[in-house]
Amino acid sequence: MAYYLSTQLHANVDDTIARVESALAEEGFGVVTRIDMRETLKKKIGADFRPYTILGACNPKAAFEALQIEDKVGTMLPCNVIVQQLDDNRTEVAAIDPVASMQAIDNPKLHAAAAEIRDRLSKVIDSLGS
Repeated sequence: MAYYLSTQLHANVDDTIARVESALAEEGFGVVTRIDMRETLKKKIGADFRPYTILGACNPKAAFEALQIEDKVGTMLPCNVIVQQLDDNRTEVAAIDPVASMQAIDNPKLHAAAAEIRDRLSKVIDSLGS
């Protein structure tokens, strides 16, 4: 089982991030964290890296429900979505597959909740590819 959902776009990173944030909002997610890995790696260890941003996406209603089912699930929140530059005019967007990440937790109610979030993230990814 793949642990992520992904698509590629013919766009620059900044435009792609704006499109991702808009698509996430359409599915009820907000971006609660943003990590610029290129900047972080340069600052912390002096390493050069391609543009690579991690967006922490959260659907508050679904997060609340998941936390009611399993209080330690917060160790797996928010859902990470990456935007990375592949070459001069191509970016990749990849999102965690919550069903794959929740397999370690033996709770059928949580698995159902994860499937619903995967469906929403799949819609986000699919909308970007079209």
